[in-house]
Amino acid sequence: MLNPHLIAERTQSVRASIARLRLLAALSIESFQADADNYAITEHHLRKALQSLLDIGRHIVVKSGWGNPTRYRDVFALLERGGVLQPEFRSRIEGMAGYRNRLVHEYATVTGEEMWEILQSRLDDMTELLRQLTDYASAHLEEGETN
Repeated sequence: MLNPHLIAERTQSVRASIARLRLLAALSIESFQADADNYAITEHHLRKALQSLLDIGRHIVVKSGWGNPTRYRDVFALLERGGVLQPEFRSRIEGMAGYRNRLVHEYATVTGEEMWEILQSRLDDMTELLRQLTDYASAHLEEGETN
C-alpha cells in the first residue's frame, strides 16, 4: 500500500526546494555567479528535490509490485512500464537521476555554469515529474489499492 505520509512529506520537500530554486533562476547569471552562496543553495535544493522525487518514484514502483530498482535510472524505466510516465517524458527526465548522483558523489566536478543551466531549463521538468507522481499516487490512494 502506498504510504500517504511519505508521499506528502517528500512532495512538500520538492515543492519547497523548487520554489527556492525558482527564486535563484530569476537572477541574472551575473548576479548568480557574484555570490558563492547561490551555488551552495542551488546544489542543496537540487539534490534535495531530486532525491525526494526519486524517493516518491521508488516508493510507487516497489509498492505497486513493478520491481525493486537498484539504480535510480531504473526507477524511471519502471515508472514508464507501470504507465506513470510516458516514454517521451521518461527519456527527457531520466538523466536527472544521473545528475543527482553527480551532486552526491562527484560534487567537486559540478560547475556553477551547469547549475545555472539546470535552473534555466529543468525546473519545469521536475515540477511535471512531481505532478505525474502525485497524480498517480492520489488516484491509487483514493482507490485504496493494497499492492
